[in-house]
Amino acid sequence: MRKIKMLQCADCGKEHDFDDNDYDCTSCGGNLHVIYNYNLLKKRVTYRELENNRNRSIWRYMDFLPLSSGKKLPVPEVGFTPLYRSEVIAERLGIESLHIKDEGRNPSASLKDRASAVVVARALELGHKIVTTASTGNAASSLACVAAGTGIKTIIFVPKTAPAPKIAQLLVFGATVIMVDGSYDDAFDLCVQASQEYGWYNRSTGYNPLTREGKKTCAYEICQQLDWEAPDKVVVPVGDGNIISGLWKGFIDFHKMGFIEKLPKLVAVQAEHSDAVKKAFEGDGEIKPVSGKTIADSISVSLPRDGVSAVMSIKDSQGAAVSVSDREILNAVGELGRETGVFAEPAAAAAFAGLKKAVKEGKIEDGDTVTIIITGNGLKDINSAMKATGKPHLIKPEIGALKELVGKHNLANGG
Repeated sequence: MRKIKMLQCADCGKEHDFDDNDYDCTSCGGNLHVIYNYNLLKKRVTYRELENNRNRSIWRYMDFLPLSSGKKLPVPEVGFTPLYRSEVIAERLGIESLHIKDEGRNPSASLKDRASAVVVARALELGHKIVTTASTGNAASSLACVAAGTGIKTIIFVPKTAPAPKIAQLLVFGATVIMVDGSYDDAFDLCVQASQEYGWYNRSTGYNPLTREGKKTCAYEICQQLDWEAPDKVVVPVGDGNIISGLWKGFIDFHKMGFIEKLPKLVAVQAEHSDAVKKAFEGDGEIKPVSGKTIADSISVSLPRDGVSAVMSIKDSQGAAVSVSDREILNAVGELGRETGVFAEPAAAAAFAGLKKAVKEGKIEDGDTVTIIITGNGLKDINSAMKATGKPHLIKPEIGALKELVGKHNLANGG
């Protein structure tokens, strides 16, 4: 593919031919990055052409994706999710502006649909019949959703702790689900072994470099939705590290193309017991395993598979990292819902909790323009959502019972 120069290892720098390697570095096992020929891309596309493109999905960015053509694409339309402005929260926090990118509006209600769409399109080009992945839930349901209707079969490895709503999505979309009696890391390792044993195409995050290519389209959209400007800070929930490295890749692409004048600083948010990336960023840069225990299952990772790229992205952007407790995450679920109308699952709400923590710690300053990424919808984890809210009132179907309730809680005046 002429627009792609090579794949390059994030760890050792070894170069690989794009058509000869689908996964990790053959030298050190590190994650690979797709390196584009920007001089060629500048001849192919201008920001005016993107501005006038009527395609409201990630495929409007086909020139920037590792695909030969748009002839074989998944059915569900992924991308161009809304970007909301919250003046109330921005004023309260003392920042210039706050925008909320609601990725829960994607087909499977997750940002990870972007990665799955690109991986499935590549699998179709290569003629694969089976695609597999390991996931705590979102990447799995995303893959199953996006592959539906393409003729590709999906085989999914999930830890037994995966939330029931996400398992339900998988089954509805026709996936074969294999629950592993272990952690996400156990499921990941088994998935890699299975793909090597049976020749299945592997979508797993931090293993297939094309997942990053799909996720970078979120950064493209933010720039377009903000009239070809990047915010000062972008706040991102981090688990494996693939989303934050993907976003940074997207901003870099548009900066090298001359579409935006400045690059944002990235603020990584991790759960306090699943904070391997934060510790590496603030320490010696080495990714070391942590417990990974958190209510936010989508960012519950002991050993981040794309951790090196995540740390590099934070450092290269001159950004920062914060950690938040499960209680702060649950509080953020309710607060975000009440104040913005955005229903976030715990991992996504961590971005909002992290925003408040970053402001408190001086990592986001007065006058900053900020965008937070809400990576998944709250319907994916109803049990956690109920922990973040009060219980409904139960009364008899009588006006007297209603009057008693209204008086007790002052509901006539808004409660």
